[in-house]
Amino acid sequence: MATSHLLAAAVTSSSSSAAFRRPLRRLSPPPLSLTLSRRRPFPVVRAADADAKETTKPKAPEKAPAAGSSFNQLLGIKGAKEESNIWKIRLQLTKPVTWPPLVWGVLCGAAASGNFQWTVEDVAKSIVCMLMSGPCLTGYTQTINDWYDRDIDAINEPYRPIPSGAISENEVCSQLRVITQIWVLLLAGLGLGALLDVWAGHDYPIIFYLALGGSLLSYIYSAPPLKLKQNGWIGNFALGASYIGLPWWAGQALFGTLTPDIVVLTCLYSIAGLGIAIVNDFKSIEGDRTLGLQSLPVAFGMDTAKWICVGAIDITQLSVAGYLLSTGKLYYALALLGLTIPQVILQFQYFLKDPVKYDVKYQASAQPFFVFGLLVTALATSH
Repeated sequence: MATSHLLAAAVTSSSSSAAFRRPLRRLSPPPLSLTLSRRRPFPVVRAADADAKETTKPKAPEKAPAAGSSFNQLLGIKGAKEESNIWKIRLQLTKPVTWPPLVWGVLCGAAASGNFQWTVEDVAKSIVCMLMSGPCLTGYTQTINDWYDRDIDAINEPYRPIPSGAISENEVCSQLRVITQIWVLLLAGLGLGALLDVWAGHDYPIIFYLALGGSLLSYIYSAPPLKLKQNGWIGNFALGASYIGLPWWAGQALFGTLTPDIVVLTCLYSIAGLGIAIVNDFKSIEGDRTLGLQSLPVAFGMDTAKWICVGAIDITQLSVAGYLLSTGKLYYALALLGLTIPQVILQFQYFLKDPVKYDVKYQASAQPFFVFGLLVTALATSH
């Protein structure tokens, strides 16, 4: 299914006042139903490695910084400007900065099919598939995630619409806006999936079922009781599969046949997606620890987690290069190897030195090599 950017702040109370504090309850209303109760305080959860006697309560700022960037606000990333236009806030909820990997995944799937032609019809089909995967279903995923993560976003991403106060969680109208947006994006994505099946002449609605399965995965990733993101291994692999496997499958099914070997190959590549997802966990470590999310940096510590991260990325690509070589695709294997080497160099230059400080710089410099490696692999499988 994602690249994303978190802040942290926590407040601890003294032992004398904690003894008389009334217990706080976790706020977790379902996203697709309306709750009319008044706003309750954010939950207090013990961190896995924190002092057992300490409790923490996140505080959200009342507003996003007024001096922020309008461009960042539209993309849904750090440094967002305070905004009152409801349509811009709705767009921010969908976090457009996370759409491009899904769009690229559809492109790779179309290339892997070997049947894509530069005709008006094929280009139109691919654009519709990209709209389904990016703005609709990724937008749905991000909106769901914002709703259920409003407590942790108050620590990690206080500029997001809900913790910043741009959308008030205790107002009926604001709740209706979020719930309506979730349903509209979900139904639009499923509708486009069904349309693509008809357009492609499928006897079995495979794209619709891929969209439906991806939507369910997105829901259980963010929502209790499963909330896959609470476990660093399961949650990050689900995220990697959503951003690499699902859009690839949709693109390939649209123009060709989705074969078992491609499913296995893209699932393997999703392990690299797990590593990329871990990159974003480092700057969220304080909020994750505070609210009990067992991300890999929380569970293993930063030093171990950063090696798990680069290992997942590099070993996966080397394994895929070995697979391509074993199937007689020498030049494609060498091309993938050539695209992996700069990533390793950049990992040592930036990420392994300080995964928090150099997070953005590393991703901006290394990810282009990774995504072109995906395309090389797709082209190799098409021949």
